[in-house]
Amino acid sequence: MEKHKSFKYYSQEPDSPHPWNADFGFTNASDRRYAFSRQPSFQQSQRDTRTPMTSNFSNDSINSFLSRNVSSIDIVAGFYSFDQAKDGFFEATGSAGADKFSVLDSVLSLFRVMRTGSRQMKKLLIMISLNVAYSTAELAIGLFTGRIGLVSDAFHLTFGCGLLTFSLFAMAASRRKPDHVYTYGYQRLEVLSAFTNALFLLFMSFSLAVEALHAFIQDESEHKHYLIVSAVTNLLVNLIGVWFFRNYARINIVYRKPEDMNYHSVCLHVLADSIRSAGLILASWFLSLGVNNAEVLCLGLVSGAVFMLVMPLFKASGGVLLQMAPPNIPSSAMSKCWRQIASHEDVTEVSQAQFWELVPGHVVGSLSLQVKKELDDRRLLEYVHSLYHELGIHDLTVQTDYV
Repeated sequence: MEKHKSFKYYSQEPDSPHPWNADFGFTNASDRRYAFSRQPSFQQSQRDTRTPMTSNFSNDSINSFLSRNVSSIDIVAGFYSFDQAKDGFFEATGSAGADKFSVLDSVLSLFRVMRTGSRQMKKLLIMISLNVAYSTAELAIGLFTGRIGLVSDAFHLTFGCGLLTFSLFAMAASRRKPDHVYTYGYQRLEVLSAFTNALFLLFMSFSLAVEALHAFIQDESEHKHYLIVSAVTNLLVNLIGVWFFRNYARINIVYRKPEDMNYHSVCLHVLADSIRSAGLILASWFLSLGVNNAEVLCLGLVSGAVFMLVMPLFKASGGVLLQMAPPNIPSSAMSKCWRQIASHEDVTEVSQAQFWELVPGHVVGSLSLQVKKELDDRRLLEYVHSLYHELGIHDLTVQTDYV
């Protein structure tokens, strides 16, 4: 290897009406949807580095910027995605404390966002307030009357309120702009929130199955009436949340944005609590009719229903966090692009092809090519990016190594 060059390409709008031209220029000088930069490879000697330079985006200057006459491979300041440039990416701050994602700053930011937050955020805040009020009353009654079942159910609701609060925090914090620490921004907080909700609901499904097994072993034939009153009240509260997020009640919903995944997890959370309360009410009614093992049957059905509802969300959010290959792009299409690039006359080897979803709706990829010595790779890079652009990959880094 004699030289190592990388090529960075960003685009945030797949349906842009302004395609690039053959020389990586722009059809509109003010259009910043497509930004390209070359970055030094890790194998390059430190003495070859140059100070960063800036370049105007115009058809006359872009050719000289990508020319072979530039002996070093410079990193151009300000090359970021269209959304980041539009939102003021890497804004200068007046103090060092503003650069840190402190807890106090997060809490203050949460309250600021809530004043101008979206309708879904305000609905979730109302839902959390209702659950906190109900769980507090249930805990107080349980402690005053000595009912262990009420205390246990109150703690269950309190833990659920904590997860819903984290979902609200993720909605607010994800609107923060990217900085030099979190260069991709904070949108993955919504994915993490969805995964946490899904994990909690899976544990709830498991606990319901254990409770059903315990009821079968103990042969319990009488249900506690004070728990039925609690279940009815809890069902009414959660039905309000189901109505608030009814648009996200589908099981196999298509996640086009990270907030879709978070809203879906909130909807499944309140829906699973509603099913649990309905199962307890139904079991009490069956027991009053003299049906044997009614509680075992109802709790088992509720456990299975919650598991089936939550498992698709758990797999989708876990796949994003584990940087799995984007599920919306067929593997056959990815393999076809690989073969087309590998069969190119100027390419000797294709390696380190990595593609993943940063958040739902944003696919990131990197590719390493070994090309012939002293090849003007502009046409090749245009060809590679056009192939993956058609698949919906709009944040791609291509590194070319000369052999």
